[in-house]
Amino acid sequence: MNHTSNKPRLNRVFYISASGIALLVLFGAVRPTLFAEIAGNIFSFTTQSFGWFYLMAVFFFVLFLVFLAFSKYGKIRLGADSDRPQYPFFTWIGMLFSAGFGVGLVFWGVAEPMSHFFTPPYADTQALTVESARLAMAYSFFHWGVSQWSVFAIVGLIIAYFQFRRNADGLISTSLSPLLKDRSYTRPLNQTIDIFAVIATVMGVATSLGLGVLQINGGLNSVFGLPNTALVQVLIIIVLTALFLTSTTTGLDRGIKWLSNVNLATALVLMIFVFFAGPTVFILETFTLGFGDYLQNFIRYSLRLQPYQQGTWVRDWTIFYWAWAIAWSPFVGAFVARVSRGRTIREFIVGVLVVPPAIALLWIAVFGGTALHLDLFEGTSIAQAVDADVTSALFVTFAELPLSFLLSVLSILLILTFLITSADSATYIISSMTTNGSLNPPLAVRIVWGVLLGGIAAVLLIASGLEGLQTASLISALPFTIILILMVYTLFSLLRKENMKKIK
Repeated sequence: MNHTSNKPRLNRVFYISASGIALLVLFGAVRPTLFAEIAGNIFSFTTQSFGWFYLMAVFFFVLFLVFLAFSKYGKIRLGADSDRPQYPFFTWIGMLFSAGFGVGLVFWGVAEPMSHFFTPPYADTQALTVESARLAMAYSFFHWGVSQWSVFAIVGLIIAYFQFRRNADGLISTSLSPLLKDRSYTRPLNQTIDIFAVIATVMGVATSLGLGVLQINGGLNSVFGLPNTALVQVLIIIVLTALFLTSTTTGLDRGIKWLSNVNLATALVLMIFVFFAGPTVFILETFTLGFGDYLQNFIRYSLRLQPYQQGTWVRDWTIFYWAWAIAWSPFVGAFVARVSRGRTIREFIVGVLVVPPAIALLWIAVFGGTALHLDLFEGTSIAQAVDADVTSALFVTFAELPLSFLLSVLSILLILTFLITSADSATYIISSMTTNGSLNPPLAVRIVWGVLLGGIAAVLLIASGLEGLQTASLISALPFTIILILMVYTLFSLLRKENMKKIK
């Protein structure tokens, strides 16, 4: 059993992964064009050759979690049998949502439905029609629903089980230890697994940081006329990095906990305002119909590819989302595990798979539904504006609502606090992963990772913008998907053994 060391020690995982990311930052900064060209080629190869693998893996995770929640294993507690949840329900959900996909949802809440409305998922659907609007909402619900959160739930559940039930460290490699046994090659193999997990996490977090920075720049451009350029984006990243490094020094229970509550409250205030200021009944009807379409098409969308039409829509959207979620998952999973001690497996799965996706779908119905209503019935052209500049989506919609300036400023602040929370949590988790699973990694290590996170996000944005961010997630997620499937097998084996012992 790998108990967490009291003294955090740097190891090969730290040196190799930090050096690898630092070299990527350097290469991207010195040769951005070549960096973008290589990344583009790898992106095409990965999506064409392994798209089916991402779809099958995520569909399998959903089925496994549903089975686990309703099985006899659902009663097992993540901790000792006497343990009870550490955080109140609202705080727990706030932490899940902020560290999870808060910033991505603020970015895509309007941008995704309007993108699908302008360029429908199916080639035979006419753009900018009632049919394309309905399809846009159904697909947006699918992308932000249970499937995406199933990836976070899988990783969080496995780490929490090992960390709190078996008193092991929170490393990804530890969750594979029963499979690997103690052989001569176990240690280097464990370190390789952790390096893959660290690199996937850094790329996933950098993608989200980059998206948030793009949107802050889009907001500053819409509200204050600040230019939408790489230089402004790099300056935003520098300010952001300084802010989240400051937050990092306050620790988990003060900085992140406080910011998580502020984030959730601000997001809810924004959503409630738009819900009442926008087309309220239309939003409710859109939510109801969209939810029905989502349930009805779940299997079809989950396993949809385009081998006959040779199209790229599924690769550009669904496969990117699943890869992004998988790349994020070591961080979100480890963080979700950290704040879920004392909950039962059933409580954990239902909490993670129901509440954050429900908030996400409601958010898309409110913001995306308002934008769709404006375009369909009030003659605005938000979809065209989003097609021209995806980062402006939220702010172009706000321009049509009362108190638009205040809404835009509040949104920019919300994105900023979401980014600080995500980056703060991520530096903590990555630092823990590179110091033998320490629950209190040294400040110097957290600062190194904070700087590298900011650096890789800046490089990806300068080299190839949104495409560069998507590529980073997709490539780094591929080896980690295989690791995830092995982790599921290990967890199920251990749960069966534990249940057998109880029966005896």
